[in-house]
Amino acid sequence: MNQKDTAYTYIDTHAGAGVYALDSAQAVRSGEYIDGIGRLWGRDDLPPALAEYVDLVGKLNPSGKLRWYPGSPWVADAEARLEDRLRLFELHPADIRVLAENVRKLEAHHAEQGERARGRRILVEHADGFHGLKALLPPPSRRALVLIDPPYEVKLDYKHVRDALDEALKRFPAGMYAVWYPVLQRMESRQFADRLKRLPAKEWLHVTLSVAGPRADGNGLHSSGMFILNPPYTLEATLRETMPYLVQVLGQDAGATFRIEKGTQVTGTVPALGGPRKPVGNARRASPLSGGGSLRLPGQPFGDDPRARKEGEGTEGRARTPRTEAKPAPRTPRTEAKPAPRGPAKRNGSGRS
Repeated sequence: MNQKDTAYTYIDTHAGAGVYALDSAQAVRSGEYIDGIGRLWGRDDLPPALAEYVDLVGKLNPSGKLRWYPGSPWVADAEARLEDRLRLFELHPADIRVLAENVRKLEAHHAEQGERARGRRILVEHADGFHGLKALLPPPSRRALVLIDPPYEVKLDYKHVRDALDEALKRFPAGMYAVWYPVLQRMESRQFADRLKRLPAKEWLHVTLSVAGPRADGNGLHSSGMFILNPPYTLEATLRETMPYLVQVLGQDAGATFRIEKGTQVTGTVPALGGPRKPVGNARRASPLSGGGSLRLPGQPFGDDPRARKEGEGTEGRARTPRTEAKPAPRTPRTEAKPAPRGPAKRNGSGRS
């Protein structure tokens, strides 16, 4: 975004608190950062993109001890220029207070450094980012980066994200939209990326990172994904250089892996109802929602219902028994039944028969 002179607007629909204390009671109790940024902290073999990111985290921790972690608003402010604008939404009452205070400190720091922007460079709003996004598109400069990463604590968040993107693309098709989501066992999460591939964006890029294989009980967050609509042309090459390193350093077992897909907008007529669905775009890996039998239950084979097959049919490699045409049973002649004679109609107390 910074490679062009034209200013842009950064929109964060779920901004959070902005900065997080890694020595807080909650962070110490969960210990999640230890296997995340903690494994990258202090390494000297980082790929260039990761080295830049860890250096940005280091500016929050000048003592060298990892105590503070930047959220997306802090990262956006550090990377954006004075002419660019940040629009931050947060609905949680506790987080919005912390976010507003952190932004106030950021602006005071910029003023001390003699950096003064025209107008309000950062605006914080206590509102639902899904609704607030509509009023900001298209931006005055016709350039925007939108980050959408709700907590997905309720299943409707998946639908809200897709609906918000559908509306945003109608208002501003050229915008860049980056969506984070957790890769979970629930159906909404497994189908989420394939639903986003059907949005009317010119191009999309999808990347997932798994630090471990799924647990037997299905709990725990072991994988997450980013889906980018209208991605920058340099992003795929950066990811292909960075993701193998992340798998190596952050991987916790043999299930650690990554996946990168990309595709383009699908155009054409809608196939007839009941016909097989085709893969979306030019995705390098076929969509799990494409093709016949794609919504089968676990253990159910592709094709027709096995109960409708005769023994020996549908088993590859086995000899099939010859089929014989069953003759229909002869029909018995049909006689017309005469109606019984109708008696006088009885009336109830209301006078209706």
